[in-house]
Amino acid sequence: MQTVTTVKSCSTTACAYNREGCTAYAITVAGSGDKASCATLITLDARGGLPVAEGHVGACQRLECVHNADLMCTAAAIDIAGDAGECQAYQRR
Repeated sequence: MQTVTTVKSCSTTACAYNREGCTAYAITVAGSGDKASCATLITLDARGGLPVAEGHVGACQRLECVHNADLMCTAAAIDIAGDAGECQAYQRR
């Protein structure tokens, strides 16, 4: 079985799952064009998720990314950054 990729850091502080990092159990990486982004990002006037920042990549919809294998991320870890929650590990094949 393949291991899941860790969300090493997330600087998208407006996301309800960000409490000094990603607290979502698993995120989906999606996006379009030359940008891959966190589809789990949600801006609410609340905080949710796990009690600690231990997020993982549950699925990756970016088939053209070098790290995508069977809709799973194979990178050792990813960083999410910016207001749009961009995946910094995204690289087009």
